[in-house]
Amino acid sequence: MITPAYIRTMAEYNAEMNRRLYGAAGRLSDDERLMPRGAFWGSIHGTLTHILWGDQQWMSRFDGWPKPITPIKESAGMIEDFAEPRAEREKADADISRWAGNVDDAWLAEDLTWFSGAANREVRAPLRLLVTHFFNHQTHHRGQVHAMLTAAGQQTDDTDLFPLVPAIVGRA
Repeated sequence: MITPAYIRTMAEYNAEMNRRLYGAAGRLSDDERLMPRGAFWGSIHGTLTHILWGDQQWMSRFDGWPKPITPIKESAGMIEDFAEPRAEREKADADISRWAGNVDDAWLAEDLTWFSGAANREVRAPLRLLVTHFFNHQTHHRGQVHAMLTAAGQQTDDTDLFPLVPAIVGRA
């Protein structure tokens, strides 16, 4: 079972890993970031943009953020200029951390019902499961970005959660 403390830890881990990935991606040219690399969302830029899209979609359900107007299948191209998703990512990470600080056990015990465009139907699921999926989605696609960055010769430093947790918890 996940707890509010887990959510706060994952929010901070998410923000730290995004700082590292965007830092490494920022050392590449636009052409290198946009180069098709065989990933599901195509490129480094496309995958980073899709992660942001997913965060916006889930946070529209969890915290009342504006829902992305771009359909999921077009999410990789939602933003073209790298400076824009980087700035949006920083704001999103701060907002996710703020939200995480307010999550409590009572909220986590509830279910969420929404219309899923991906499933093309109404879905009802426990918030505990959905928040787990939210963080898993980020980690899954960040792993793809990390592989693409590594192949492009960029370093992000360690990406494992356990060595970062003491530093993350110490900042909280």
